[in-house]
Amino acid sequence: MIWQQLQSLAGSYPLALRGLGMTVVLSLISLVLGTLLGFGLGILRTGGNRLIDSLIGAWVDLIRGTPFLVQIFLIFFILPEFGIELDAFTAGIIALTNLAACFICEIVVAGIRSVPTGQVEAALASGLSRWQRMRQVVLPQAMRIVLPPLVGQYVLLIKDSSVVSAIGLTDLTRVGWLVVQRVPNGLLVFFLVGVGYFIVCYPLIMLARRLERRMGAAHGEVQL
Repeated sequence: MIWQQLQSLAGSYPLALRGLGMTVVLSLISLVLGTLLGFGLGILRTGGNRLIDSLIGAWVDLIRGTPFLVQIFLIFFILPEFGIELDAFTAGIIALTNLAACFICEIVVAGIRSVPTGQVEAALASGLSRWQRMRQVVLPQAMRIVLPPLVGQYVLLIKDSSVVSAIGLTDLTRVGWLVVQRVPNGLLVFFLVGVGYFIVCYPLIMLARRLERRMGAAHGEVQL
């Protein structure tokens, strides 16, 4: 029985590869866009403008405090009622990018605010503009705090991408649901689906550890 199921799974290899590719592409695009938007929002929140801080904070809290499944349903099923038609791939990109940006925004804000005030005042006294202070003084120091949770958020986003299967996008999770209809062994099928996500996420985890060691060593050398 198991041997027959494995043979059936082998026949689903092209479909599984397609689903894995969709998960990687969807996650990669969302990670890049979400990181850029998240850093931009984080820098804006720490710019000293209370109105901007409050508006961004309210949106971030709304997105972080509601289920991602509800968000993607609103984008894919509700927006068409207002004349905004989106295909499943575009809706998935928008939803994942927005989710990533909101979480990354909070990570960046925490990192920027962790930089000692004296460092910022010294940069100000040196005549650096706000952008120069952010780029040359604040962000390099904040990245030591930002990096570990940032990569952790990348891993979470890749796993959250499985939700797009609910709107018909053929990602790795949806492939699992399609295959399990032919191979009635959900434990085996979704174990392999989990392995696929692990293969995608593990390099990020290893990269984060390597970068943490490098940045920690560099910080130690500066202190010496």
